[in-house]
Amino acid sequence: MHQIADLISIFEHTFYQSHNTRLIKGDCEPVYLPATEQVPYHQVVFAHGFYASALHEIAHWLVAGDARRLLEDYGYWYCPDGRDKQKQAEFEKVEVKPQAIEWLLSTAAGFNFNVSVDNLNGEQTCRFDFQQRVHAQVLSLIENGFNSRTESLLKALCDFYNTPWPLTAQQFNWQHPKELCNGV
Repeated sequence: MHQIADLISIFEHTFYQSHNTRLIKGDCEPVYLPATEQVPYHQVVFAHGFYASALHEIAHWLVAGDARRLLEDYGYWYCPDGRDKQKQAEFEKVEVKPQAIEWLLSTAAGFNFNVSVDNLNGEQTCRFDFQQRVHAQVLSLIENGFNSRTESLLKALCDFYNTPWPLTAQQFNWQHPKELCNGV
């Protein structure tokens, strides 16, 4: 049902002419690469052909402003897996909005979404606390609106996958299972 070729095509149709940007299936870690003399278009490279990875990398692209989209990986730092509690808190803070947009994209595509704390070898935190912050951001975006790129892609995904548009808060019912976070 969820073919990566479909997502690449939807992204290309929505953004190649207007933003000179392509979604690229990568073999390794995801990365954003601005256009160069050798490659005359911007590349949102996602990992190993995974649909979820593509949605996540697209979400980062949708968050990034014009200036950031001229920088490799948008000029952001990335502290790899194995983060301590402080670094993990910083990571989660900057990931709230991209993961909220990823959740919206996933819902528009009829695809299952899971938050990612991306820290398997580091200090464990309650992913449900993080998901609660992501959920609040989803509801805020629905209430306050999306930037034009995000709205264009959400509409294109809803059209392709025949999911309801506009997205509503009722599509994102989620309750924090607080009992699962005791001791973390």
